[in-house]
Amino acid sequence: MSKIEQRVKQKDAIQRYVYVIAIAAAVLVAGVTYSIPKNSHDRVIAAGKVSSESTETDASSKRVVAPNFSLTSTGGKTISLSEYKGKVVVLDFWATWCPPCKAEIPDYIKLYSEYRKRGFQMLGISVDQGGVNTVKTFMKKHGINYPVMLATDEVIAAYGGIRGIPTTFVIDKEGNIVEKFEGYRPASQFENLIHKLIRKK
Repeated sequence: MSKIEQRVKQKDAIQRYVYVIAIAAAVLVAGVTYSIPKNSHDRVIAAGKVSSESTETDASSKRVVAPNFSLTSTGGKTISLSEYKGKVVVLDFWATWCPPCKAEIPDYIKLYSEYRKRGFQMLGISVDQGGVNTVKTFMKKHGINYPVMLATDEVIAAYGGIRGIPTTFVIDKEGNIVEKFEGYRPASQFENLIHKLIRKK
């Protein structure tokens, strides 16, 4: 084999290696989540309540009914998931220190602004350890326009144990979980689902 042929083969091998690495990196970024530190859901605010019917399954659709909860928002209001029945809900478990969580927030703000009058509700549940003031400061800085609450052990357990963030649930008008996403997702993925579920009779 000539030196020229050897160089061509080496070049091809390098290009294939770079391509494989690039694909692997793209897959990793698309689904990246941040692990929640141990004891991160020790709460400063009072523990919320989770409905006893949180494990109920909708037999007709084979979908899991989203666990109901009552939590105090950063604004001091008690919020229950059940009050949004009849609306499409995106429920996001996140934290102020989580880069992919922060990357999604501008999209959620925009989606909520655009669809809130059409039957959509955005809700955030923070797993921050710093307490309500940490989250309130972050919300003000980033212009978050939807309700945010602090997670409790009960709520985390009810939603199957949140092992990484962001973890996001899309809930239909009947209160069924139709999608669960772990890791960053583009706004278009949520918008397509929201639009479809709002229009569904």
